[in-house]
Amino acid sequence: MADQANERASYAHLLAALQQQPRHWLVTGAAGFIGSNLALALLKLGQRVTGMDNFDTGYQHNLDEIAALAGPQAWARFSFQHGDIRDFDDCVRACDGVDIVLHQAARGSVTRSIEDPLGTNATNVDGFINILTAARDAGVGRFVYAASSATYGDEPTLPKIEERIGRPLSPYAVTKYINELYADVYARSYGMQCIGLRYFNVFGPRQDPQGAYAAVIPQWVAALIAGTPLRINGDGETSRDFCYIDNVVQANLLAALTTSPDAVNQVYNVALGEQTTLNQLHGYMCALLAGRYPQLAAHRPEYGDFRAGDIRHSLADIGKARQRLGYQPTHRLRDGLAVAMDWYVEKLGNQ
Repeated sequence: MADQANERASYAHLLAALQQQPRHWLVTGAAGFIGSNLALALLKLGQRVTGMDNFDTGYQHNLDEIAALAGPQAWARFSFQHGDIRDFDDCVRACDGVDIVLHQAARGSVTRSIEDPLGTNATNVDGFINILTAARDAGVGRFVYAASSATYGDEPTLPKIEERIGRPLSPYAVTKYINELYADVYARSYGMQCIGLRYFNVFGPRQDPQGAYAAVIPQWVAALIAGTPLRINGDGETSRDFCYIDNVVQANLLAALTTSPDAVNQVYNVALGEQTTLNQLHGYMCALLAGRYPQLAAHRPEYGDFRAGDIRHSLADIGKARQRLGYQPTHRLRDGLAVAMDWYVEKLGNQ
């Protein structure tokens, strides 16, 4: 407990110091789920932020929401570039004068990558090397990028540790591993400071519940609120390490600002470090919503086939991030769900 308290104090000290030394940040994918949360956190900390998005999976209403939450004074420090990481010139313009890049733009769906591997590769590989090269040419001090737990592929060991990966199970997984390889080569070839964050099943406000590729939590909330069928792929005993968005914001800021040489040019798991089955997740969500929607107390999901490209179980070892970055998750699963449910009920409850 003492170590956790020290880690929280260290993070709080880092945030206080950041407010005293504003920097210019680029957040790619700023109109998306994770990107909008990062942009909002930075604006609240007094930072200057450039956001870049092509609105493929991002939305103007996300930018409108963070503008309202940040307030006029903070929002005045935000500039937006409607651009595409597949266009190198767009990347060059976005990186101009930037101190730190938080690269979140990507095609993030396993299913979509199986259906359209060329499109996934164009965004996740060509786009990645474009923004990485533009950051190098602009002399950006730190490049933090969204990696993925999909990189572990068919490696069966639990919990997942960063040094042990298997064969990829989808085109999406291939692209995210290639990102790690390019970041490592650019660090060694050009002296860049790169840190990859392997996200595990991130959830929270502004995560899109609509569309065929929606993540499980927002998709299920929308179905539960609307009273439409909720389908679980497989038998429900598939497990994941669900991570609330505030934990991800913390990891990005720690990675962006660490001064430890041993922490840079590394890849880290970003997760809660706890395993939850889909059946357990369904139960937690119904319990949180039953006060507003009493019929959900007895809700039963439908079960279907397992989805192609999915792994059966996932659990992260977050020891490396704890030790080298000082990462300490602030939200357990049910803590994060409670916050996210309030947001979804507000946005979806009257539709």
